[in-house]
Amino acid sequence: MLTDPAFYLVSIPAVLLYGISKGGFGGSVAVLSVPMMALVMPPTQAAAIMLPILVVMDFFVVRTYWGHYDRLALRVLLPGAIFGILLGYLSADAMNDSYMRIMVGAISLLFGLQSLFAMRADVQRKHNPVAGTLYGTVAGFTSFSIHAGGPPFTMYLMPKGLAPLLFAGTAGLFFAVVNVVKLVPYTLLGQFSADNLLYSLALVPLAPVGVRIGHYLVRRSEPAVYYRIISFFLLVVGAKLLWEGVTGV
Repeated sequence: MLTDPAFYLVSIPAVLLYGISKGGFGGSVAVLSVPMMALVMPPTQAAAIMLPILVVMDFFVVRTYWGHYDRLALRVLLPGAIFGILLGYLSADAMNDSYMRIMVGAISLLFGLQSLFAMRADVQRKHNPVAGTLYGTVAGFTSFSIHAGGPPFTMYLMPKGLAPLLFAGTAGLFFAVVNVVKLVPYTLLGQFSADNLLYSLALVPLAPVGVRIGHYLVRRSEPAVYYRIISFFLLVVGAKLLWEGVTGV
């Protein structure tokens, strides 16, 4: 596959897109990366190839945004996320990706529409441990299964009205922990073959490039515009996931 131009044609934009999103710009649009790569390979292989690259991206994201994160948000979200990853691992054989795509897609569409047309990004809302645990669990579960943890995470944190840098830093640290934890069940499920690791190695130099582009865009974004962009991509991602779930694509 390393000699196939189609592999690079879809994988390079997919990795850069994920890096830009991880750099803090575009929110949940990163969930489109695995479906892009799935155009030339099985989805499970695309997810396995992407995970080591995500871990490298997380290193650059955490270093870039170090000190810019909401400690309380991580405290209420991460326990649920780890539990969600465990649920994903235990149900790996029986899990239906179509149902998961329909659920995340429908919620993303509804939230994106509500946020885009009735947004109050400057209105602070207190953290809710129950809601945080619930959204964290869904984020961990969907991140494990289809690398689609962004929409549930965004749906919980976006109403808090954090500054763009703080939002991006919190997301970066959250998914850094999530992706490191995911390495264990992915290894136990035999997802890291020699070929898959070789494909990851070929693409990993793009990781810091995408993160830097995303960070550059975040630093130059007004909060209102930043959140509207995230809302727009929630709509795009929601429609994409819903279509895939309904059609079984």
